[in-house]
Amino acid sequence: MATQSQFPLSTRVIAAFDFDGTLTQRDTFVPFLAHLSWVRLAAALLRSSPALAGYALRLRSNEDAKMALCRHALRGRSRADLARVARAWVHTIPLRPALVRRLRWHQQRGDHCVLVSASPDVYLEDVARLLGFDDLICTRMQVDAQGRLTGDFDGHNCWGPEKIRRLVERFGAPDQYELYAYGDSRGDQWLIDAAQHAWYRGQAVKP
Repeated sequence: MATQSQFPLSTRVIAAFDFDGTLTQRDTFVPFLAHLSWVRLAAALLRSSPALAGYALRLRSNEDAKMALCRHALRGRSRADLARVARAWVHTIPLRPALVRRLRWHQQRGDHCVLVSASPDVYLEDVARLLGFDDLICTRMQVDAQGRLTGDFDGHNCWGPEKIRRLVERFGAPDQYELYAYGDSRGDQWLIDAAQHAWYRGQAVKP
C-alpha cells in the first residue's frame, strides 16, 4: 500500500470506501473480538459497560467508549499473534457483492482506492491486502516495546471528522482531485459531504 510520499501525482481520482456496513454485511469489530475469545469479550463488555452506556446516552464520545472496550478486550495481546489470527479470519467476513463490484470498477479504471474505517489496523491491514486497496486509513492500536497492545489508540479513533482529516492529511484537500466516497452511517457523513461523488447505503447521493 502506498504512503503519502508514494501517492502518484498523476492520479486524479481517489475512491474512499468505509468498511463495516458498507463493504461488509455487518459490523466486524465485535465479531473479531468474539473470535479471539468469547469469555474475554463478555468480561470486557461488562467492565466497559459504564462507558458504553454513557455513549448510548450521549454523555461519552464514540472514541471514549471504544477505547474502554479495547483496553479491556485487547490490552496485553501480542500484535504478532493477532496478525496471525486476522490473516485466517478476514476471509470469513461476509461482503456486499454490489460494493465489491464497485471497488473492482474503480480498480479497473486505475483509481487510487483507499479503505477508510474506524475499525482497527490489527485486522484491517489484512483486509486491505485481500481486497487490493492501494491505501489504508483506520484506527491504529498502540503497541508497547514488547510488541503487545496497550489497549489505547495510536492517534484518534478514525470516525466522523477524523476520516476526512486523515484523508486530507495524506492526499491534500479534495479540490485537488476527484473524490468518490462510499459509506453507510453517521460516521461517514463528513467524508460524504467532502466528496464530489458519493454513495450512501448503496444508493448514489452525488452521482
